[in-house]
Amino acid sequence: MDDILNSGTVLPFMAHGIDQVALIVENLDKAMQKFSDRLGVGPWRIYTYGKPLVKKMAYRGQPADFAMRIALSSIGALNIELIEMIHGETIYAEYVAKHGYGLHHWGIFVDDMGAALAEAAARGIEVIQEGSGFGLDGSGHYAYLDTEDSMGIVLELIELPTVRAAPERIFPAPDGQGGA
Repeated sequence: MDDILNSGTVLPFMAHGIDQVALIVENLDKAMQKFSDRLGVGPWRIYTYGKPLVKKMAYRGQPADFAMRIALSSIGALNIELIEMIHGETIYAEYVAKHGYGLHHWGIFVDDMGAALAEAAARGIEVIQEGSGFGLDGSGHYAYLDTEDSMGIVLELIELPTVRAAPERIFPAPDGQGGA
């Protein structure tokens, strides 16, 4: 893995920079409230990622069944993701056991997941966890790369869905229709 840092060439999918910063949180509703109250971040779009929304999931190269609640918002052009674990063996549970809750990964939006994964594999970077098929048309794919030990941060490749499912809810709710 040290070759990743010492190769002298930037991974092609990193050319346009970081698109997302993600944190693992113990309680999604409390975290959204804090980010909203203290930093003015919001509105948050909330989803449950697991079956049936995510059609195909894998963990450490094996088919897997896991779920998490996520909340997505932005600070300027930067996407912010909060993740609350629900169940299953995941990269999130590993990370919390090792480091506790907090900053987990940087996300990079890619146009072609297959090409980006091939670039990573050519550098000896393995996929730890992935999911796909969460767009209404079956598009969308995310893949966490095994970069923590070599780079100090997990990288996530994200091929956005063509058409995203509607969020389960939005916080704060539009027009005061409820909250967290």
